[in-house]
Amino acid sequence: MEELLTPLEMARADALAANEAALMQAAGRAVARAISRRYRPCPTLILAGPGNNGGDGRVAARHLAQAGWPVRLRPVADATIPEVARAALVVDAVFGAGLSRDVAPDIAALLRAAKRLVAIDVPSGVDGATGQVRGDAPQAELTVTFFRRKPGHLLYPGRALCGATILAQIGMPDSVLTQIAPKTWRNGPWLWTLPRRAATGHKYSSGDVTILSGAMPGASRLACAAARRAGAGIVTLLATEKFIPPEAGLIVRTDALETLLEDKRRAVWVCGPGLGVAEAGGKLAQLIAAGRKIVADADALTACAGKPETLRGTAIITPHAAEFTRVFGPAGDDKLKAAREAAASCGAVVILKGADTVIAAPDGRAAINDNAPPWLATGGTGDVLAGLAAALLAQGMPPFEAACAAVWLHGAAAAKCGSGMLAEDLPRRIAEVMAV
Repeated sequence: MEELLTPLEMARADALAANEAALMQAAGRAVARAISRRYRPCPTLILAGPGNNGGDGRVAARHLAQAGWPVRLRPVADATIPEVARAALVVDAVFGAGLSRDVAPDIAALLRAAKRLVAIDVPSGVDGATGQVRGDAPQAELTVTFFRRKPGHLLYPGRALCGATILAQIGMPDSVLTQIAPKTWRNGPWLWTLPRRAATGHKYSSGDVTILSGAMPGASRLACAAARRAGAGIVTLLATEKFIPPEAGLIVRTDALETLLEDKRRAVWVCGPGLGVAEAGGKLAQLIAAGRKIVADADALTACAGKPETLRGTAIITPHAAEFTRVFGPAGDDKLKAAREAAASCGAVVILKGADTVIAAPDGRAAINDNAPPWLATGGTGDVLAGLAAALLAQGMPPFEAACAAVWLHGAAAAKCGSGMLAEDLPRRIAEVMAV
C-alpha cells in the first residue's frame, strides 16, 4: 500500500518510532547514497537548517566526505549567494515538508542561486500537505524523502518542483501506520482488484450500462466505447433519434427514459456527456429518484451549478476544475481538502480531474493519481473516463475503488497510446492495460 502521510502524520510516525537519532542517521545515509548514484563527485555545498532536515543534511555531508566528495557544510544563516552560485551541486537541507510559514526572501534567494539542487524531503518552501509554495521554492533535480511520500510530492506545483523523487526506507516500522490510520494514498493497483468474469457468467452478469445521449452524440459514444472495452456485458446508448452506429455491438434505443427505467437490470447509468445542460438536470433527477447507480459528468454537473445537494444520490462525479468551481466553488490552494469536502457534501465519490487528479470518497478516503501523461489533456478523454468508471461499477466494484481504478487505467491507456493520441484511441488500449 502506498500511503501518503501529511507532515503532521509523519511527525507522529517519527514520535511513535521512538528512535529519532537512528532514523536521522539512516536518512542522511540514504541522501548520500542517492546523490552518489546520480552524480559524479563534484564541489558540493550542503545548506543546513536548524531542525531535523538540517540534521539529515549534516549526516549526508559526513557520508559524502567519507566517500571522497569535496563537500562544504554551511548553516543556512551563514551562507552567501556567491558561495551557493559557485557550487556545482547544492543540497537543500533547510526546511522539510512541515513548513508552516513563508520562506524568507533571503533564504529563497540563496536557494535560487543554485545551479543544480538536491532537496531533502521537499524543496524548501513546498507545503508537504498541499503541494503549494509557501512564499518561494527552488526547482530541484532530485528529491529524497523517507518512509512514505507526502501529498505535496504528488500535487502540483510541488510535484514539478521536486524533480525526480526517491522514496527511501530508513528502518521506520510499518506498524506505526496502524496507529496513524492514514486515509490518503497514491493511486494504483494496490488500492483495488479488477473484476474477473466467472467461467459460467453471461452478458447480464458482467454488468449493464446505459448512457444518455443528446445534441453531441460523439461524447456519449466515446463513453460507450470505453464501457464496452472495460468489460460491461451490455452497453446501451439512449439517443434522441435512431441511427446505425459504426460500432456493431453498440445497442441504440430511442425509448422514453421512463421506459428504460422499468428494466431493473439497467443498474448503472452515465448522465452528462454531450447531453446538453437543459436536458441533463431533469434526467439526472429522474435517475436519482429511480435509485440507480449514476456516473455524472459534463453537462449534468453544469446543470447542478451552485446546487451540490442536487447531486446527492449519484455514485461518482467527474468534474474538471471549471466544473468543480461551478458546483462547489473554487478548490483553492488545498485540492485534496476541497475534493474531500465536496464528496462529503454531495455523498458521491468525486474525481477532481487534472494532471494531479484527486479521488475522494464521502467517508474521507482519498487518492492522488500521478500516472497521467500530458497528452491526456485533450477533448473527449473525460467522456472515456466516465464510461470506464461506469463499466467497473456495473461489474460490482464499490464506487471509490471503481473511481480509483478508472482514473489509473485511463492514465495507463494514454501512456500506451503515446503523444498525438486522440480520445478515440483510448478505448482500444483499455483492455490491454486491464490485463496487466
